[in-house]
Amino acid sequence: MTAGSRLPARAISKLFRWDRHTGFLDIGTAEGCVPVEIARAHPHLMGGGFDLPEVQAAFGEYVGAQGLSARLTFHAGNFFEDELPSADVLIMGRILHNWGLATKLMLLEKAHRALPAGGALIVYDPMIDEDRANTHALFAALTMLLETQEGFEYAAAECRAWMAEVGFARLEDMRLDAGHRAVIGYKQG
Repeated sequence: MTAGSRLPARAISKLFRWDRHTGFLDIGTAEGCVPVEIARAHPHLMGGGFDLPEVQAAFGEYVGAQGLSARLTFHAGNFFEDELPSADVLIMGRILHNWGLATKLMLLEKAHRALPAGGALIVYDPMIDEDRANTHALFAALTMLLETQEGFEYAAAECRAWMAEVGFARLEDMRLDAGHRAVIGYKQG
């Protein structure tokens, strides 16, 4: 997961307005590449990752090796069964594309509930461009069809519509590195 997340994480750490926030949480964090890249770039932030309990040791080892154990915390849970922990910013990278529409909406709803007023959700995946020019996303779409039962890649416009449906406002797009794109939604206050 680290190999597929490092470049988008670095882009998010540069392009998102982190100066407006104090904390963040990466949903489905694996060993913690995304929190590490963001914490390295923004020393004022406290953050962490949320994932299955079995991942905690790998997260602790990776984050510890980066010297960030004091600022990054692991939160154990299952996003299908548990509510998401709260933070100023939640990140769902390479998560939604694994699931069908009903599950995508359920995860977005959980993120909306977990955020404080004014909080932001960053969703990134290899989203399909409306003009179908992003070959990385098109190959990722084929992979989702082959490797998952219901997963599929989607366009940023679809993601914006789903986020608006569950209550997010002020939706923004952000082009990232390595064929990824992000949609950012804010919870109204």
